Amino acid sequence: MRLHHLELSAFGPFRDRQRIDFDELGADGLFLLHGDTGAGKTTVLDAVTFALYGQVPGVRHQAKALRCDTAPPETPTRVSLELTVQGCRMRVERNPEYQRPKKRGEGTTTENAKATLTWLDEPPEGEPTEGVTRPNDVGPTVERLLGMDVGQFCQVVLLPQGDFARFLRADAKERADLLEELFDTRQFSRVEDWFAERRNQRRTELRTAREHSEKLLARFSQVAGGEPGEDEDRAEWLDETERSFARRYEHARAEDERLRQRRERADEKLVQQRELADKVRRVREARAELDELAALAEEYRTAGAELDAARRAVPVANAARELDSSTTRLREAEHELHRALADCPDHESVGAAPAGNGAAGNGTAGKASADTEEPHARSLRYHQEAAVLADREQEAEQQRHDRARITELDENIAADLGTDAELAQQQHQLPEALEQARAAAHEAEQAPERLETVTARCEELNAALEAARRLPEAQSRRDTARERARHAVDEHQSAREQLQDIRERRLAGMAAELATRLETDAACPVCGSRQHPHPAEPGESSVGPDDERRARETETECQQRRDNARGELEEAEREHTRLREQLGERTEPRLREEFERATAERDDLRELADQRQHRAERLAELNNHTERLAARRTELDKRISAARSGRESLVETVDEREQRLREARGEFDTVTARRRHLLELAERLERAVRARSEHDRAATRENEQREALARIATENGFDSSEAALAARREQPRIDELADWITEVDRRDAAARATLGELPDVSADTEVDTEGAAVAAEQARRLVDDAAGVLGDLDHRSAQLAELGEELRQSWKELAPLEEEFAELNALTDVVNGRGQNARKMTLRSYVLAARLEEVAVAATARLRHMSDGRYAFVHSDEQGAHGKRGGLDLRVIDDYSGRTRSTKTLSGGESFLASLSLALGLADVVSSESGGAMLDTLFIDEGFGTLDGDTLDLVMDALDELRAGGRTVGLVSHVDELRQRIPVRLRVRKSRGGSSLAIES
Repeated sequence: MRLHHLELSAFGPFRDRQRIDFDELGADGLFLLHGDTGAGKTTVLDAVTFALYGQVPGVRHQAKALRCDTAPPETPTRVSLELTVQGCRMRVERNPEYQRPKKRGEGTTTENAKATLTWLDEPPEGEPTEGVTRPNDVGPTVERLLGMDVGQFCQVVLLPQGDFARFLRADAKERADLLEELFDTRQFSRVEDWFAERRNQRRTELRTAREHSEKLLARFSQVAGGEPGEDEDRAEWLDETERSFARRYEHARAEDERLRQRRERADEKLVQQRELADKVRRVREARAELDELAALAEEYRTAGAELDAARRAVPVANAARELDSSTTRLREAEHELHRALADCPDHESVGAAPAGNGAAGNGTAGKASADTEEPHARSLRYHQEAAVLADREQEAEQQRHDRARITELDENIAADLGTDAELAQQQHQLPEALEQARAAAHEAEQAPERLETVTARCEELNAALEAARRLPEAQSRRDTARERARHAVDEHQSAREQLQDIRERRLAGMAAELATRLETDAACPVCGSRQHPHPAEPGESSVGPDDERRARETETECQQRRDNARGELEEAEREHTRLREQLGERTEPRLREEFERATAERDDLRELADQRQHRAERLAELNNHTERLAARRTELDKRISAARSGRESLVETVDEREQRLREARGEFDTVTARRRHLLELAERLERAVRARSEHDRAATRENEQREALARIATENGFDSSEAALAARREQPRIDELADWITEVDRRDAAARATLGELPDVSADTEVDTEGAAVAAEQARRLVDDAAGVLGDLDHRSAQLAELGEELRQSWKELAPLEEEFAELNALTDVVNGRGQNARKMTLRSYVLAARLEEVAVAATARLRHMSDGRYAFVHSDEQGAHGKRGGLDLRVIDDYSGRTRSTKTLSGGESFLASLSLALGLADVVSSESGGAMLDTLFIDEGFGTLDGDTLDLVMDALDELRAGGRTVGLVSHVDELRQRIPVRLRVRKSRGGSSLAIES
């Protein structure tokens, strides 16, 4: 960062417009800013800070009084700073908020704060070319370019008077506050918080586990009906309780077993009585069954004869069906033989077909065998000729394939020649496409950086737009709050007047009120007399203490409502003012237009950023395509040459094969056609031979089945096959007869078996089962009661076993939780500087101590030079006094004595040298840490008056080293000797008309 020009008007003590040319001041690398006390030397530095950040250092910012009190009303309060940051020159202009007289009428009006940032050459990458016009955007932009916020800037660029002297002598807490402003240690604070939160979480989990264990113990105690004593071991109590329930369960189980045996005896007696009753019933039913079956004897004999004949007719019926099937097959064989002979060439050689469908004899079969030999031999001859032609058929197929291959080669050669021409055209067009793809890929690569800036702009505009939308509502709330506050004031004033009136009326009627308390022969509280001849009477407007109390309560309520309304009004006014400050001079339509433009630009950049991969892939694809085109053209050239050579060889082979195929075809168009004709002739002859053989077999089978039918009918007791077929019955009828006869036999056998089984049981026997049932039911109720007791004990024992297991498991799981929490608790204490942490340093303090050590190293290089090698800084992490946390102690080593001592023991001049060294060292560390812009301009404010001549020489030498490094150093001081040493000076003069600035050399 290098400053060029500063202009200010009506700012601080400067009434008129003032201009500072830092290029002229810093031509020698060192200049002096001096003047009378109160003239405004520090205001110049305030103007630089205000222009960049909209704030001034220290407590001066809290006053918010930047306008010159003597400036004319028409002169605006303005600061303009021209500087170069990261190689980009820009101008920042600001004016603070201040009160000015109204142009019309009386009173004042508020001039709102404004700020603009204008680029004087090319803006940095990602920044808008039109600059920045909103006050809320200028500060963040400057902070982003410089790499530091206002606090860091004031510490490393404007080395403020007294701040580092205080830092030099500060305690650990004060040093930590400053270091936290300069170095971001929030992440380490978050680590400390994480450990604390983790400990709280584990503490909660441990508490939950303990509560779970206690709940299990309470449930176990509830089921067991008792609790362990306060001093009793819970594990032993648990074991004893489980043993006690086991003993009770065994006793209940024995009682249940005794009652069950008693119930079994009663049940056995009941079963015996019921069995006897059942036997009597079965005897009675068997005798009735035999009587009923005796009436069905004739019907039974008729059904048996019909069933026997039907069963004997079944084999005859089966033989008849076989005969019908053989006759049908014979007719089908005759029809197939006629068709085969009609389709067979020279069918006379096969033999004539039978004239009718009668039976064929054995002589016919022998003649048929002789007739089939000659056709079969002809069929074999045809097959042999077809087999010879199969080889020629394969050659014909190869001939067709080779001719097709010649055609395919011709087409491939033509296609490859065309493809080669197309590839040559593509090679000609590729350079232009490659250049376009490179440009597109580069544009997409730049999109993410621009997108980040535009996205931040969109978020800020969206927040401002939301503020613009909320402003009317905030204004309405403010107006409503004002009306409520005014109404509350009126109500409170009325209530106060009412209370005052009641108090005055009560005082006026106090005599009557006291008279109501007078008693006979009792002294008057006013005059002391025991005679009350004329007590005062209450008037129409008299009031009592209750009236005054109610009025006072009403006044208090109104006061409360008035205070509440005033608070609501103040809150509404603060919200309205905040929204107005956030909007500045911008309106909602203008914000919406800016937001839409920024959103459109953001969407375009997002789309462009999303295309980075695609465009890079497109560029890579084009490069690969270029290489593939060259390789493919080479491959095509080789393939065309190979195809032409293969075609010539194939043509020669085709011509030679064509002569052999011509002889094999004969009078047919193709070899396949001739071979197919021979195979068809052979198949027709074989079909006729097969048909003749099948017909002869069918005739023989039909004769055999006719003879078998007559034989089976005789064997089954029938005079003829017709008589057997007449006795035939359908299977459902046969099944019906068999089932009826079987059922009658079963019923008869069952009834006789029952009587044979129970010969001693009389059908007249009477059995009483009711008495046995009552006794069995009584025994069952006793068993049920005992089972209920046993079940309850069994259920409770199971519950106790389950709960006992869970309780032991919970105690087992609780132990490692206790150990883990103890470890985490100790570690959290260490991280937060407690417990076993001997130095009492938190993690954040430890990091700050490391930063302070870096600063001490950097500052020591300056201090050794300025102190002529006598002093050096040393960082100490020892614990503070009275157990205070340490780690941020800063001491000096005196080379004269070789001892380390406190910085508080340094003299005034030595303290200045140490403070200046510390400031310069801190500036180097912060600048390196923040990664911001190079600090080419540096200001050192006051402190040189405490140095003697020799020490001042050393300090000037150190400043010369800063200047030799390319920096411009400005010293702010009123020391006369510095005016003699530094030829270039900026003089600040004060007067009643305002201070002024002038460059002297």
